Amino acid sequence: MPITVVVGASSGIGQATAVRAAERSGVVVTYNSNKDGALETVRRIEEAGGRAVALPLDVGDSASFGGFRADLERALADTWGERQVTGLVNNAGFGGGTPFPDLTEEQLDRTYRVLFKGPYLLTQTLLPLIADGGSVVNTASSSAGRTNLSEGYSAYGSMKGAVVVLSRYLAKELSGRGIRVNSVSPGPTRTRLGGDAFERYPELVAPLAERTALGRIGESDDVGSVIAFLLSDGARWITAQDIEVSGGFDL
Repeated sequence: MPITVVVGASSGIGQATAVRAAERSGVVVTYNSNKDGALETVRRIEEAGGRAVALPLDVGDSASFGGFRADLERALADTWGERQVTGLVNNAGFGGGTPFPDLTEEQLDRTYRVLFKGPYLLTQTLLPLIADGGSVVNTASSSAGRTNLSEGYSAYGSMKGAVVVLSRYLAKELSGRGIRVNSVSPGPTRTRLGGDAFERYPELVAPLAERTALGRIGESDDVGSVIAFLLSDGARWITAQDIEVSGGFDL
């Protein structure tokens, strides 16, 4: 049966993706510090008639990936009687920016570990568990594009740009197994990233909505729905693409 692993699914885009993916598949949700949020994701899926389990995972700690793979294998066998997954969503991350002159090497290293190194090595670790014909979706960002450039996001945007390039290379290298790889680049979206910035600073919303063709900022389900589509058979002829999901931000 179809089973999807959604990394970073305790809130926001990851949670919305997991709920949408559960309409077609079993779901393994991962969390780092927000266990309650992950359990809420599982609850929402089960209340809708789906089946899900939650597993801890620190994407910034690649040394733990072997242990996570073992945990995942046990969960697949115990919950669904399966040995492989059909979908992987690399979504874990964090928000916030620091001006280039003030960015420390420690901050740069953390951004690299969580936003690029983690998805790279986690996908590599889990590759034997991804079924032929499966799908990988990586969450990038419109901040890696040519127009949506904000001061303080040089490290964040650079790593997300690397995710877009990685997705294209993986689409090429994994095509022999029929595995599709795409990335999704959200525009300004209301999530918990940045310390719930839009909730704490509601005055930020209107100016961003004015810069968006469809007249509002994004919601998590706007992006989660697209990711779930890319995981589905309906997207079987889509690979090596980066899809901006921004409502026409900065058109």
